[in-house]
Amino acid sequence: MSIEAKLSEMGWELPPAPKPVGLYKPILINGDWAYVSGHGPLLPDGSLITGRIGEDLDRQAGYDAARQVGLAVLSTLRENLGSLDRVRQLVKTLGFVNCTPDFAEQSAVINGFSELFAELFGAERGIGARSAVGAPVLPGNMAVEVEAIFEIQQD
Repeated sequence: MSIEAKLSEMGWELPPAPKPVGLYKPILINGDWAYVSGHGPLLPDGSLITGRIGEDLDRQAGYDAARQVGLAVLSTLRENLGSLDRVRQLVKTLGFVNCTPDFAEQSAVINGFSELFAELFGAERGIGARSAVGAPVLPGNMAVEVEAIFEIQQD
């Protein structure tokens, strides 16, 4: 089954592909590689999930925010590749969690992103190398930010 068909079958709603809010490209495609800039937990209405994990949000809310980041990344990939079927595999994920200094479960939060990709692409294609880091604040006070590298198929 194609990734596009599987996404449709799952009924996941992708938000609009985010537009840059600074001087950068949301995605840079170079040969077989797609470098996706940091994305936040963008909702279908264009707003972001905001707040600090451990203060404003709990771990589950952080996980849900990271999952929403995954949907935003899928939206950017689809808009720029034409189809998610061009994604060969997720290679690397770097996740930042807006959290209090005593919150130590950044990996559990970023699992929201990672599990979404594993579910859609399968273990072989949807699980890559990963880092999860705590941050004292993220742009716009968003709860989670994730950047990723994908191997893609040429047109």
